[in-house]
Amino acid sequence: MERGDLVHRSYWVAAAALSLAIVAAIPLGQPAAVAVATIVFIGGGLPHGAYDIALLRRTITLGRAQLALAVAGYLVVAVGMAALWMTLPLVALILFLAVAAVHFGEDWQMLDEPLLRVAAGAAVIAAPTLGHPADVARLFVALSDDRAVLLTQLVTAAAPVTLLVTSVGIAIAWKDGSRQWAAAMAVCLVLLVVAPPVAGFALFFVFLHSPRHLRQTRAQLGPMPRLRWLATGVGVSGAAILGWSALQWLAPSAVDPNLTVQAFRLLAAVAVPHLLLSRWVERRLASNHQHRRGSALSGTGSL
Repeated sequence: MERGDLVHRSYWVAAAALSLAIVAAIPLGQPAAVAVATIVFIGGGLPHGAYDIALLRRTITLGRAQLALAVAGYLVVAVGMAALWMTLPLVALILFLAVAAVHFGEDWQMLDEPLLRVAAGAAVIAAPTLGHPADVARLFVALSDDRAVLLTQLVTAAAPVTLLVTSVGIAIAWKDGSRQWAAAMAVCLVLLVVAPPVAGFALFFVFLHSPRHLRQTRAQLGPMPRLRWLATGVGVSGAAILGWSALQWLAPSAVDPNLTVQAFRLLAAVAVPHLLLSRWVERRLASNHQHRRGSALSGTGSL
């Protein structure tokens, strides 16, 4: 992930709209508003992981058997995460929050210490507990069980530390010249505290986090036609939703009628393999780069 300003102008429009809605006392925590925010974060955020397989094929040379094995592994992890939600939902929730903290921390490449990046990523999760602890607790309980109240309390206790670390990251980003990112993240953290949890998350995930990753993926995939690019995102996202629906049909007793609960569980099911595969791709690319560099140096030395 490169450093610098990677803030899409739509973020500022969305942040301004959310701010106006809060000032106007629009009930963003009501079921209809929460449903709209849920549709926004799934429809606008899910596609940013839709290019994993395309990225794998483009950046790493794999035979058909190796590619099939990678795709199978991706699906096995996703199905395993779905099964975890159905059998051990509290464990699934804890794993989801940990993966989200690591993944969101990848936005903070200006922080050299990995633990600080994770803390900055965790701030996105922790900030809403300061402004809306009861709403976050209800969401966590709906995602798992009553024991999630304790988890909410633990996240709330960690919130000041994560926000302090993120403030350091914002200062470093500003000093390094990434002033749009620093300003956008500062505004986002305030809105994550003030706005209802799902609305604040939709703002961050769709308008700040996802465009950053989509732009990087677009650059790595090279000259892919725009229509094919869009079709890939829509097609893979649609397949993920259909696959999740099929799993729910196979286990109807585990189906929760709450749209937001299902959306977060779906997001977790694809987030875990997305993180694992992206890390694997990064390691393979780094290994290939070192190999080519070593070969070039050997060739230069032999002249």
